[in-house]
Amino acid sequence: MAGKTKNDLVNETARKAEMTKGKTKMVLDTLLESIEEELQSGRKVTLSPLGNFSVTQRKARRGRNPSTGETIQIPAQKNVKFTPSKNIKDQFN
Repeated sequence: MAGKTKNDLVNETARKAEMTKGKTKMVLDTLLESIEEELQSGRKVTLSPLGNFSVTQRKARRGRNPSTGETIQIPAQKNVKFTPSKNIKDQFN
């Protein structure tokens, strides 16, 4: 199942908003850049009615190399988490 690409979103948004593709791409790039900057600063981003983006911290843990079976240490890391809004969740239940 193929999804939409960034280019698909630009084309569709430009058509619906009656904007040029160039300006629409610039708006989308700016939006994504702003989201990235907020997440890098450790802040949460809320996009109603879509959901929330946040940064979570995973603790260091032991794991296993599936090729060799050797026990390895997996370092602590930060991850980006997306939590869909109630409205989005309800559409899939």
